[in-house]
Amino acid sequence: MSIVDTPERRQLRELTRAFVTREVLPHLDDWERAGEVPRALHATAAKLGLLGIGFPESVGGSGGDLLDSIIVTEELIRSGGSSGLVAALFTHGIALPHMVAAAGARTGGSLGGRLGGVSSPGDDSLIERYVRPTLSGTMIGALAITEPDGGSDVAGIRTTARRDGDHYVVNGSKTYITSGHRADFVTTAVCTDFPGSGELTLLVIDKGSPGFTVGRRLEKLGWHCSDTAELSFADVRVPVANRIGAENTGFLAIMQHFAAERLSLATQAYATAQRCVELAVRWCRDRETFGRPLASRQLIRHRLAEMHTRAEAARSYVHGVAARVAAGEPVVTEVAMAKNVAVAACDHVVDQALQLHGGFGYLRDAEVERHYRDARILGIGGGTTEIMNEIIAKGMGL
Repeated sequence: MSIVDTPERRQLRELTRAFVTREVLPHLDDWERAGEVPRALHATAAKLGLLGIGFPESVGGSGGDLLDSIIVTEELIRSGGSSGLVAALFTHGIALPHMVAAAGARTGGSLGGRLGGVSSPGDDSLIERYVRPTLSGTMIGALAITEPDGGSDVAGIRTTARRDGDHYVVNGSKTYITSGHRADFVTTAVCTDFPGSGELTLLVIDKGSPGFTVGRRLEKLGWHCSDTAELSFADVRVPVANRIGAENTGFLAIMQHFAAERLSLATQAYATAQRCVELAVRWCRDRETFGRPLASRQLIRHRLAEMHTRAEAARSYVHGVAARVAAGEPVVTEVAMAKNVAVAACDHVVDQALQLHGGFGYLRDAEVERHYRDARILGIGGGTTEIMNEIIAKGMGL
């Protein structure tokens, strides 16, 4: 039996598929045009136990591990959802883990120890004030790392936090923040030394704090149902109790959680590829040209076979690497390779799938058109393909 094909995980797939069919598919086009998903969707997903997958029950989650989270992501897309929907609905997957890990380190929990969390007196309070409400669907969180001039250079963050008694005073700006408009709080990377020093700390900053401004909604090529924002901080006072872990441990915390984020993006990539194969096969069976179905032509069949092979090979490799990460293995190089393999497969498959759909594939009415647009971000987010190649080269000793 496959590690991802246990009876429990088959039930998780069925639950996810039913959620997408009932709660997502009738509304996804409207959400795409509105530029966001409704807050009520978070509450619905939480009631079903989907929102808390991968988070321990001790902090309000549903239990399970990285592989269970991958199952939900994969099935959500293959059932007709999208990677944009994953980004919008599961933003807490990058906003909360640092808090959970730090609190785990404080209590000696296995999650904190595995992720190398470093405790802070406020960590237990953060669980009650942010983690539990978010996993119950009553709050939305975001992660703010990227800056206008920073890109992938995490160590070069220039948003500063100066200690002033029981508060930090934060100044700076962030961009490309997923769920930035809807978020009630933002887990924010700040520099506690001079700008660009690499001495980073993570602070939880509440929306509505004086001096905290959510800028314009960024219009994007894809992920239309996932709102994206610019954020700015002008002398924002943040309680020290909102610090995650010890001061100047933010860089390590960010790096340690990149594996899960990159594997999530890899999953979105191969799952998008799989869905596009399914859409293309269906189209080529039904579409007739010159009196014959497209699928009756050897050229088309072989193209579909190659698309299917690439998608399945990427899926298999990502699952293998994810199992090693879940087991606690330090597989930084392999995670980077998994992301690049899955993204490359997705790029090829979505392009071919749209081509096979012809003129219809270019219309907003075609599901494949949405996947074509959404797929382009997967080689950029969570570390670009080029950054992944640098990590791989380092792992080769180059």
